Amino acid sequence: MTQPTVAGSPTELLALLRGIARIEGGRLVIEDAAALRDRGIRDLAWSATFSQDPATVEAAQWIVWEAAQSLGIRSASIHDLYMARGRGEIGGFTVPAMNLRTQVFDMARTVYETALRHDVGPLILELARSEQEYSYQRPAEYITSCLAGAVAAGWSGPVFIQGDHYQFNAKKYAADPEAVTESLRAATRTAIGVGYGNIDIDSSTLVDLSKPTVDEEQRANYERAAELAALIRQVEPAGLTVSIGGEIGEVGKQNSTEPELRAFLDGFRRELDRRAGPDAVGLSKVSIQTGTSHGGVPLPGGGVAQVKVDFDTIRRLSAVCREYGMAGAVQHGASTLPDALFHRFPEVDTAEIHLATGFQNTLYDHPATPQALHDEVELWVQTNCAAERTPGETDQQFVYKTRKKALGPLKRRLWELETKDEILLTQAQKLELLFHELRVNGTRDLLDRYITAPERHRPLPEALRPAVTA
Repeated sequence: MTQPTVAGSPTELLALLRGIARIEGGRLVIEDAAALRDRGIRDLAWSATFSQDPATVEAAQWIVWEAAQSLGIRSASIHDLYMARGRGEIGGFTVPAMNLRTQVFDMARTVYETALRHDVGPLILELARSEQEYSYQRPAEYITSCLAGAVAAGWSGPVFIQGDHYQFNAKKYAADPEAVTESLRAATRTAIGVGYGNIDIDSSTLVDLSKPTVDEEQRANYERAAELAALIRQVEPAGLTVSIGGEIGEVGKQNSTEPELRAFLDGFRRELDRRAGPDAVGLSKVSIQTGTSHGGVPLPGGGVAQVKVDFDTIRRLSAVCREYGMAGAVQHGASTLPDALFHRFPEVDTAEIHLATGFQNTLYDHPATPQALHDEVELWVQTNCAAERTPGETDQQFVYKTRKKALGPLKRRLWELETKDEILLTQAQKLELLFHELRVNGTRDLLDRYITAPERHRPLPEALRPAVTA
């Protein structure tokens, strides 16, 4: 397999694109769209991800963004589609939100190729704030890889990039609330600044069940969520209403209740009115807890424990969400569930479902993944994550729980696995099953009906000017 070229300078990057694209008058001009989708976009994605030269990274990110704009591939918000669902105009499907932790270019390409084959419309690519850290992906890099994958797939239309779990760390918050909140403000500004159209705020970690009333239990949650929502409305670009999600039940804790949801939504609205005015657009969805946990629960001898999902809770709380004009409830921690359960989510009107660890597991556990890589991952976690091991944990449980943290250190190895095509084929088969079970096949027309994604060009970066002049 011939690997893409990682440019070492903006001049070298432009040379790789000779005959494919050029810069003229401060704008990108595509000369050969087929060649761009075939090989040019790969060199751009690899350079944006792996170049050691900051100017080259910035140049590659700009070119990918501009190429996507020209090809009709535009980062968008799913807000208006979710509002239509809240009004009862559409329904019967669950939007998959997929966390791409590694091999992001190829995974995004595979997602959009599969979507094109099955006429899928609404789907979300997301990355949690914690995933940014251990997968070594900042928001600008992530959105670039996702857009590049969509270009390679031949996609045209909106691309929904989501900041998942912009979460308050409860322990750090107790020690210094302002510092933790400011870090979330900065992360939110960064995500929107690079083009994210969707942000999930997770202040559910601040819920205090020791308080005497449900409103008081949820107060810190809805106050901080409203504060970040007001910030989003302040910094979102003109013509784009960022889709904002809230959360009432930390995944892995006790199941959410209707009083909790109503207390959160009522309090959130009051607080948003105070901070941003009564006309400020609020939430489009709320994540709830129904019995799952992030990544699944590893068993001592290997494998993941089965959990009992409370589908009735999803149905009841989704109905409450729609009373408030939102799309419905969101299910987290679902990718390790049995395949036989996924059809249940659209049956109970789940608005959105988050899928992450299952794709990681397919990569790590695939027969085509070399044993040498397994050994390297195990050695890395044994060396670097030993402090996270809990008493009584088996080797299998420990490695399963911590191996995600090797994704960043081994990123280029994983992107360039010689056997990755076999692994990606299995990922595509899983995506086909998910799209079918979640009933998003045949929904492409919804994008045309409800989503507006105008062109948003960016000025030529200073990093590119000398190379363009030369």
